[in-house]
Amino acid sequence: MKSRPLLAGIGALALAAVLAFLFFKTEAIDPKQSNAVLAHLRELKDIDSRWELEMLRARADPLAPPVSAAATPEALERAQRGLAESAAGLRSPALDQGLPLLAAALKEKATLVADFRGRNQAAADALKGLLAALEEIVAAARESRGRGGAVETQAAQLAADATRFFAQGAPPLARNLQSAARELAAGLPEPLREAGRRLEQAAGALASEKAAEELLYRKLAFVTAGPRVDSLTGAFNRELEARLADKELYRVYLVAYAAALLVLLGWLGTRLAASYRLLNAANLALKAANEGLEQRVTERTRELSEALAHLKESEAQLIQSEKMSSLGQMVAGVVHEINTPLAYVKNSLGTVQSHLPQITEAVAENDRLLALLAAGDADEQALNEQFARASGRMEQLRQGRLTQELTGLVDDGLYGIDQITEIVANLKDFSRLDRSKVSAVNLNENLQSTLLIARHELKHVEVRRRFGDIPAVTAAPSQLNQVFLNLITNAAQAIDRPDGVISITTRRLDDEHVAVDVEDNGKGIPADIMPKIFDPFFTTKAPGQGTGLGLAIAYKIVTGHGGRITVRSTEGAGTTFTVELPVQPPAAPAT
Repeated sequence: MKSRPLLAGIGALALAAVLAFLFFKTEAIDPKQSNAVLAHLRELKDIDSRWELEMLRARADPLAPPVSAAATPEALERAQRGLAESAAGLRSPALDQGLPLLAAALKEKATLVADFRGRNQAAADALKGLLAALEEIVAAARESRGRGGAVETQAAQLAADATRFFAQGAPPLARNLQSAARELAAGLPEPLREAGRRLEQAAGALASEKAAEELLYRKLAFVTAGPRVDSLTGAFNRELEARLADKELYRVYLVAYAAALLVLLGWLGTRLAASYRLLNAANLALKAANEGLEQRVTERTRELSEALAHLKESEAQLIQSEKMSSLGQMVAGVVHEINTPLAYVKNSLGTVQSHLPQITEAVAENDRLLALLAAGDADEQALNEQFARASGRMEQLRQGRLTQELTGLVDDGLYGIDQITEIVANLKDFSRLDRSKVSAVNLNENLQSTLLIARHELKHVEVRRRFGDIPAVTAAPSQLNQVFLNLITNAAQAIDRPDGVISITTRRLDDEHVAVDVEDNGKGIPADIMPKIFDPFFTTKAPGQGTGLGLAIAYKIVTGHGGRITVRSTEGAGTTFTVELPVQPPAAPAT
């Protein structure tokens, strides 16, 4: 019975898949794309025909008009680009196979046509130069006496031969043309020798350029650009007709399949109507049962809500207990660090107090001396005795170097007070009680404050700071300080060797994330307990020495900031905790 709904679902999916397949196969072909492809093929055929016509005209007429704008390289490139864009979405095998071959043939023919134009233009320029030289020779011969008629006849014959050679391009005509030009130039008088030399040069240039033009024309006869356009057009038309016939066949299949589905849906409708009547009766019974069930669910929900409130209260108490444990470690370290500079201040003030009577007596003797001097009628012997006593007191102070000693004691006291001030300031930065809300913080500064607070725990290890250039992150500073203090004290407590080292590294992962690595060379974490280290209440410390909440709270704080905390450890070699934080968390973390 359980498999019947599954089989029904699979059958429905199969029917829907067949319907979608038939609908896809009958999807209409976009006539705009097909017409655009045929239009671009006709445009390429027109460009090829214009090339042929242009070459025929250029070979026969040196004064033929320039190339049409419809057959320029820009027009060819535009037509090819339009053809490629129109064929991009047609999925046509004929176009996919034929377009690269057609593009190569058109490129080859365009190159040869450009070379042909250059050679033809050079030949036309040579012919024009030859005719101009002949006109100059005939004009000069007419003005002179003697051979004017003979020169004019030779020139006319040479002009006719040159024009015929330009139109036909036969090699024998080229040799005859050059021989006639040399013969005419050799018989010219001295004043016309320069014109004869130009005549010979023009005849030679015409022969060479026309020979190169004929070679290019013969190469163009074997380029298959035009036939490829015709064959690709025919193949695309046949393919289009085949696709239309195929879609028409699938339309017939779709109509038949849709009719069968309608019959099936009608049968299913009658079955569903019968099932609906049965379900309606069952729903009435279920409604009555649900009314009693809702009441029991409401009572159970109230009990669960009360239990959840108790759990949250217990969780808050446990977190507060861990915070107090961390605070106890912090206060112990701060008290130990403050005692040393406080001893400086106490010893300095005690020594100063012991020297105050000497200074007081010296001041009193000087006051008596000043009083005698101020009286003006003092006995000279009394004045000398008082001066001797004041000088003696001052000499005692100088010989005991009391001034220098007091200066050193005051400096020691001020140094101790500066150290106490620095510790208190770092304690304030660490706790951030005045800035407990979310703000932009520099993790390097947080780590410096944490190391100072934990300095008592770190006296037996070497701490290596590798602070990188990282951006400020948006976070709750006091919470991050709690994470770093927990990781650093755990690392210190895991080291059981005299050459213990803790390396703290800050680095930029990418433009949006920074990372803090806390690495130690301690005893490491066994592989069997590695999956449990972030579990609440799990600890490897002796009873009474740890709550088992430090790493669990650290994990919760880091994930609450949108980051993550990972660990790598090798037993006997050390452990590395890595805290990755986003510069801007996805949502503001809780304070």
